[in-house]
Amino acid sequence: MNRRTWAPRGQTPVQRAWERYDHLSVIGAVTLSPARRRIGTPFRIHDDNVRTDQVVDFLRQLRRQLQRPLIICWDRWQVHRSAAKRIAASRLENIEFEWLPAYAPELNPVEPRWGHTKHADLANFVPEDTSHLKRNVRSSLKKHHSNHQLKRSFFKSAKLITMTGYIGRAAVNKCFSSTAWR
Repeated sequence: MNRRTWAPRGQTPVQRAWERYDHLSVIGAVTLSPARRRIGTPFRIHDDNVRTDQVVDFLRQLRRQLQRPLIICWDRWQVHRSAAKRIAASRLENIEFEWLPAYAPELNPVEPRWGHTKHADLANFVPEDTSHLKRNVRSSLKKHHSNHQLKRSFFKSAKLITMTGYIGRAAVNKCFSSTAWR
């Protein structure tokens, strides 16, 4: 992602980049524990497009890790719809799904997380290869874990605080998304 940069007067800034079609996909969540008011930011990085099996596996791991009922707030991406059907068919207990309106990324608190990583932490970053990109994406996402003010801003920008406060009394609320870095 190229952003504004600077160079000495009269010299155009140049960024050398490799032109390849490799990419990374990241699957992640912004978790909210309303009783303890803790926000978590788990994620996984994949070397290819995220598939239904990987989403289901990620949710199962989150369910084991948190050991609480989950309410999953998802956008209507086909992989999410397919994963919801698969989880319902597997009779995995204590997972409910709430669907965000179509074409409403501003309601998803995971989207500001992806945006912060792409436009703030990795702005003007030119990786040498996908492993270099993967290391820097992982580093950026791990930094989110310890920045509580930033994590709160993900929910504030999505304007979901009142909704999660209401839903969250019964269960841990999840808002969940995935993205790709090219």
